[in-house]
Amino acid sequence: MARKFFVGGNWKCNGTTEEVKKIVTTLNEAKVPGEDVVEVVVSPPFVFLPVVKSLLRPDFHVAAQNCWVRKGGAYTGEVSAEMLVNLSIPWVIIGHSERRQLLNESNEFVADKVAYALSQGLKVIACIGETLEQREAGITMAVVADQTKAIAAKIPSWNNVVLAYEPVWAIGTGKVATPAQAQEVHADLRKWIHSNVSAEVASSVRIIYGGSVNGGNCKELAVQPDVDGFLVGGASLKPEFIDIINSATVKKN
Repeated sequence: MARKFFVGGNWKCNGTTEEVKKIVTTLNEAKVPGEDVVEVVVSPPFVFLPVVKSLLRPDFHVAAQNCWVRKGGAYTGEVSAEMLVNLSIPWVIIGHSERRQLLNESNEFVADKVAYALSQGLKVIACIGETLEQREAGITMAVVADQTKAIAAKIPSWNNVVLAYEPVWAIGTGKVATPAQAQEVHADLRKWIHSNVSAEVASSVRIIYGGSVNGGNCKELAVQPDVDGFLVGGASLKPEFIDIINSATVKKN
């Protein structure tokens, strides 16, 4: 069975109520393929989750940008998976490189967060990726395999996980992995999953690419056989996000 194309928009720490409503209006008016072709998820900052969920078209879904590693309690500033479930937020992004780099979230901590979110019924966009120094040292696959291995060790099923490969050197820099570079890592990741998880998971899990994806480069990336979609940063705040969603059609035979 073919893997359904997945496009996520990570709005990061951006927006006012007015700006967010404007983005949602653009999305609501967009002509895009149906849910049978592409799954679309947008991830506003926590404070805007309820307003976006209330206004967004029903065929698009909403994700939180993070959640706490266990049940809520005396954890000032954190948001628990249970709270997201209570708000009927179906998705959460975990392990984004900005949290790994800026907040020192380790592979094990990210894996624990993924496992806990899944245990509470959330679907997870789990992020992995190497730094420029790691790529130049030739250890890209070792790095992303270690990150994936930590997650694989903690979760009983991959059914509600989308794996987002985001080379850190390409996020917000304007540098993009070439289609060949993206395909190579995605294919190697799928081989690793085949060998270390199962053939079934390797064929079914969606591995999406993130890192300066825009309306101009999305189609040549989307056509790669092991690229199952995108996690989009800056471009998800702009009308070109519609072009990125529409790149799903290149997967049709």
